[in-house]
Amino acid sequence: MEGNRVVVVSALQFACTDDVPTNLNTAERLVRDAHRKGANIILIQELFEGYYFCQAQREDFFQRAKPYKGHPTILRMQKLAKELGVVIPVSFFEEANNAHYNSIAIVDADGTDLGIYRKSHIPDGPGYQEKFYFNPGDTGFKVFETKFAKIGVAICWDQWFPEAARAMVLQGAEILLYPTAIGSEPQDTGLDSCDHWKRVMQGHAGANLVPLVASNRIGKEIIQTEHGNTEITFYGNSFIAGPTGEIVAAADDKEEAVVVAQFDLDKIKSKRYSWGIFRDRRPDLYKVLLTLDGSKP
Repeated sequence: MEGNRVVVVSALQFACTDDVPTNLNTAERLVRDAHRKGANIILIQELFEGYYFCQAQREDFFQRAKPYKGHPTILRMQKLAKELGVVIPVSFFEEANNAHYNSIAIVDADGTDLGIYRKSHIPDGPGYQEKFYFNPGDTGFKVFETKFAKIGVAICWDQWFPEAARAMVLQGAEILLYPTAIGSEPQDTGLDSCDHWKRVMQGHAGANLVPLVASNRIGKEIIQTEHGNTEITFYGNSFIAGPTGEIVAAADDKEEAVVVAQFDLDKIKSKRYSWGIFRDRRPDLYKVLLTLDGSKP
């Protein structure tokens, strides 16, 4: 029998400055706005404490990393989550002894820190030089049981890999969340990946019959390097997709936004079960996915 386990999810979108207190104040203001709109699970964009520094390889930018335990931004968001009774995934640049990760801490509605996920897929290209800063994540894909739902959270470049989405849903994720920093391509001003970006994640939602939340930043950011300035204009378009991949709420490419949508998770679960995609899977035939070149495992 279908129930009505209803959850309201939200994606935030804003332009970052390169001042941590300013960005934290903006994030908190928008979290409170999302809460006023009824949101239970609120997603802030990737690395929202400052500019997306991975545009350039600069040694001094490692100073932006902090250890997970006692991280001041996580502590502040724990206090906020407890006050409002909401779930907040918190993206941050993690220092772990001599390793560094692009990480996210999942804060439950009572302020409890449920643990972290470390970004698995690390991009490396013009404007997105993350391999200089981040080790490949070692947590594996995880599902976090929050007050409102079991959520799977992955980060930006992870969103291009269907294996990641499927791995999280196989472990029971009822909602997928992807904090993001993506925009223009410095090497090709004519390349706009926005529609492609959205369609790939809509596919994850539809292929797994779960809602999906994507939060991206907006605005132009300029990073100084010894070879001159580099800049990216981030294209926003934060959105929420439903379980057939349909976009149910979305922001534009320029304006600050609080995107909100409501889902009945029990109704979606019944639809997911009856559709048969998890019944008819053939894991014994998928061993080729364990290879890089498609050769026989």
